[in-house]
Amino acid sequence: MSEKTKIAWLSIFSNSLLILLKLLTGIISGSISIISEAIHSFMDLLAAVIAFFSVRISDTPADERHPYGHGKFENISGVIEALLIFIAALWIIYEAVMKFFHPRKIESIEIGILVMIISAIVNIFVSRRLYKVAKKTESIALEADAIHLKMDVYTSAGVATGLLLIWVGSFFIHSILLYYLDPLIAMLVAILILREAYLLFTKAYSPLLDVSLSQEEIGSIRSLIDKYCSSNVSYHGLRTRKAGNHKYIDFHLNLSADMHVKEAHDLCDTIENDIKRAFKNSEVTIHIENF
Repeated sequence: MSEKTKIAWLSIFSNSLLILLKLLTGIISGSISIISEAIHSFMDLLAAVIAFFSVRISDTPADERHPYGHGKFENISGVIEALLIFIAALWIIYEAVMKFFHPRKIESIEIGILVMIISAIVNIFVSRRLYKVAKKTESIALEADAIHLKMDVYTSAGVATGLLLIWVGSFFIHSILLYYLDPLIAMLVAILILREAYLLFTKAYSPLLDVSLSQEEIGSIRSLIDKYCSSNVSYHGLRTRKAGNHKYIDFHLNLSADMHVKEAHDLCDTIENDIKRAFKNSEVTIHIENF
């Protein structure tokens, strides 16, 4: 089992546990903000399952039907995860609006605070592990899962803070108006989730349109090629794109007409190896032209 698959399993296990804790606590207490967190964690679980299968497929070697590999499965996974987050946020907003019209006292609020703190601590640990593996393997699917859990840390901490304010305030203010804080916090959580969904969607969707690598990465590639440029060597038509954690780079290399075939071939190999050392999981295609 690969490192990516192992960490995806950890995310599935942790999310399943937190869903049970949050859902039971939300039902017992009647807190819409806790229930909204359970909904968020359920979407996190779906995202973790999608990430698990997408990293397994994306690691499959290229075949006859997929000669460029299966890297874009991770991007598709990221897009689906972003859409799931949108749905979760809209659901939370709907439930919060309903709660505004029917506010009621929250029961067992101390348990709710404790569960939210446990959730934040667990997700800090898991999201850090996910980020570490995602950066190491350049996995957009695992990075998307890590973003889910990172936002869950913020939202769990926000709900815990809100419940703490309600609990402390109940000793001084004896009014149902105090419990309007609960749906208000849920709506703030939903806004954070919507922002998360937008950022994830744009990052995951761009490679599906074969958007080029970042300007910083392109600059680094140009610097590597420029080292070999001279009066007899130049290049043009540099193109780049990304699929999952794979980078595709191609360009035209202009060489002097009197350069021997072996010399030209060796030069291309040297440039290609330099680029591959600088950019992991990269495929380099060089088209030779004479001038």
